[in-house]
Amino acid sequence: MKSLLNEKAVEISVPGTRVFANKVAVLSDGINLTLGEPDFPTPEPIKEAAIAAIRENKTGYSHNAGLQELRESVSSFFRDEYGFYYNPASEVLITTGASEAIDSTFRAILREGDEVILPAPIYSGYEPVIHLAGAKPVYLDTSRTGFLPDPAALESLITGRTKAVLLNYPSNPTGVTLEKELMDEIVAVLARHDVFIISDEIYSQNTYGVPHTSFASYPQIREKLILAHGLSKSHSMTGWRVGFLLGPEYLIEHILKVHLSNSICVSLPSQHAAIEALDHCRTVPAMMNLEYTKRRDFVHGRLLEMGLDVKLPSGAFYLFPSIRSTGLSSFEFAEQLLEQQHVAVVPGSSFTGFGEGFIRISYATSMNNLIAAMDRMEDFLNQVNLGQSVETSK
Repeated sequence: MKSLLNEKAVEISVPGTRVFANKVAVLSDGINLTLGEPDFPTPEPIKEAAIAAIRENKTGYSHNAGLQELRESVSSFFRDEYGFYYNPASEVLITTGASEAIDSTFRAILREGDEVILPAPIYSGYEPVIHLAGAKPVYLDTSRTGFLPDPAALESLITGRTKAVLLNYPSNPTGVTLEKELMDEIVAVLARHDVFIISDEIYSQNTYGVPHTSFASYPQIREKLILAHGLSKSHSMTGWRVGFLLGPEYLIEHILKVHLSNSICVSLPSQHAAIEALDHCRTVPAMMNLEYTKRRDFVHGRLLEMGLDVKLPSGAFYLFPSIRSTGLSSFEFAEQLLEQQHVAVVPGSSFTGFGEGFIRISYATSMNNLIAAMDRMEDFLNQVNLGQSVETSK
């Protein structure tokens, strides 16, 4: 019977993030630095809004596009925060997390043989849904340009088969953000070509010292831009599964059909919780970011002390240090660190081959965990360096 399975599904592998998260979960003293999941609890007013919705029997279906009130809250949020407007009646779609937003988008726009350009290293969740849609990812190497996309290199990859360019900034896994000058150059390239632009800005509320500029703020690409967002990272609501998709009416109309065929609508209590988050809890991300900044600076400093080359990220909650000096592959490094020190990180190769030579560390965990993890990593690196010295002296 296995031969009857869809070969595209069979070819998909479990992401390295989950592989190492699952391995460390069985260790009583394990420290998990793999998942991009805030360790803060969902704020109480948001939880209370969902509880009230349940008590008031608001547990049925909503409009497939989401509650009109929530779509209005989404529209108002982006207008107030980033200065652009999407019509809540026809240009906003509420999805089961940002992941479903992107999956539904790809299934609505991609045909067999299409290509999607992705700057790499990049989040491992995009390639499988591109593959399932019969399309092919084409990678723009950013590993030699400070993890920033080079506009000329981007344009060189655009061909007659290119259907879309996906941009994820602030970036998972690198934490890099884009400054407006570079965005202007990228937009100038994209405006010249008939390609869709999918901008995953799920980390836009998690920035440190660099204000976020959205690709949706550029009117010259508005008619081909699809903006994916949600509340998982900004309001510590990963399990609530609330995402947003914003785009021109002609696109949302067809993406909606894919969405409703898949999930019908987002859980109604979660939608009421999202209204509370957007209308009355807008200061929550800034409060979390104060703690993230302390954690980022601590881990960054410790990694430098260990002799690792690492860029200070200005967004998301990841560090992406180079481990090339150890002589180990990223998978070997992560595997040995877990086996010897019970600390789980993600191999950079999990984020395409352009991530080889790096590891991803999530600092969305407590300072106590980070202190212990850095101590253990330092011990591990000392053992690796000792082994290199012994080998050299032979």
